Amino acid sequence: MKRVFAALAVVVVVASVLTGVLIWRLAQNPPPNHPEISAYSHGQLVRVGPYRYCEVLNPTDCETPRTDGELTVDPRHPVQLSVPPAIARAPWVLVRTYEGADVVDEFRPDTKLAVTIPTVDPDRGRLFGLAVQLPTLVRDEAGNEFPVPHAEWSVRTVWPQPAP
Repeated sequence: MKRVFAALAVVVVVASVLTGVLIWRLAQNPPPNHPEISAYSHGQLVRVGPYRYCEVLNPTDCETPRTDGELTVDPRHPVQLSVPPAIARAPWVLVRTYEGADVVDEFRPDTKLAVTIPTVDPDRGRLFGLAVQLPTLVRDEAGNEFPVPHAEWSVRTVWPQPAP
């Protein structure tokens, strides 16, 4: 009986120590205040917090950390964009900026967590960057309603320089 209590005491002590270490580690690296997006291409991953993040019901009350990501790309490997459920639960917009023109895709809530983005579009050229936006409908003085992004995440693409 004493062995059972001794073993149980050891398990309790080890579990307590491990819980303490876990809490200490989480306190050292607190989770971000706002959701982050991820972009991956050819072995490189970048996680990006918002460039701008405003209150949904008051789009003039904003935090502007001006965070943006940078991802090296080439013509052979597409960009894999991932958004967390906190973004995907709402309608969200993907803006892809190419040399020739922008491409805007709108996604309904709970339909997409990931998108594959070609780095070269046959009609628009090379990809310069992308942005994820969360729109809010606002009304102007004349009563017109239109969407305005209340949050935006941005990733800039970098193309390797050709060898001289």
